[in-house]
Amino acid sequence: MSADVKSIFAWEPLTPRGVAAFARARMGNLLLVQILVALLGAASVVWFVDDSVFPVIHGAIDNLPAAGQIRSAKLDWRGDEPKLLAEGRFLALDVDLDHDDKMNSTADIQVEFGQDTVWASALLGYTEFPYPAGYTLPFNRTELKPLWGAWKAEILFAAAVLTAGGLLASWWTLATLYFLPVWLLGYFVNRDLNLRRSWQLSGAALLPGALLIASGIVLYDFGALDLVQFGFIFGAHIILGWIYLFVSLLFVPAIPATLPDGNPFAPRN
Repeated sequence: MSADVKSIFAWEPLTPRGVAAFARARMGNLLLVQILVALLGAASVVWFVDDSVFPVIHGAIDNLPAAGQIRSAKLDWRGDEPKLLAEGRFLALDVDLDHDDKMNSTADIQVEFGQDTVWASALLGYTEFPYPAGYTLPFNRTELKPLWGAWKAEILFAAAVLTAGGLLASWWTLATLYFLPVWLLGYFVNRDLNLRRSWQLSGAALLPGALLIASGIVLYDFGALDLVQFGFIFGAHIILGWIYLFVSLLFVPAIPATLPDGNPFAPRN
């Protein structure tokens, strides 16, 4: 390893120059920053789930009847219907056994439990899921409330682990797809890149987009963005990675010109 790689410590992935610095830093340096950004992303997801999803689920369980279950792929409902169980800005849960469109929610996602299927509708349309055959599942307040209380923290922890692990896996996969084209382009623009540096540059260029989407999740949770605006943020975070990838390449040092040894103007014998 060359001395210049040892002397560089990259720490900020917010500017093209900062991203370019990761190409010449240690691999562990990049991994540390990726882990920190992945933890920030996981924190934004956990915040959103705990603030916008869990209260709706908790309210829906409180509004379930004392008895009821899903058995033989059918909902055994023991209460009045149609019934709105709980509603928030992001999620609404209701029961309409015949799916007669009697419950119209203003939530971005509406989940409706029918006699034989579950409907999930959002901005782009709806999808339908059958109940699992061969299982008996509780659908009542008496059984679900203690189960929810026992598993809520574990679900949040699993969401954090899956988000952080998924981000790291996606960055490493995309960097593996990108680094050869980046190395080739760097060769044509005379940048001091080898295959390892190209991979590190590719991985670092994805971090600004991850920070953007994490900020978008928090803003959406606070109501500063609607679902359409959040969709634009999601698309922008992908494009932002490509922009940083190619702009940051220009901030990688150029390959120094090599001169012949000795004085080139000295007379030859």
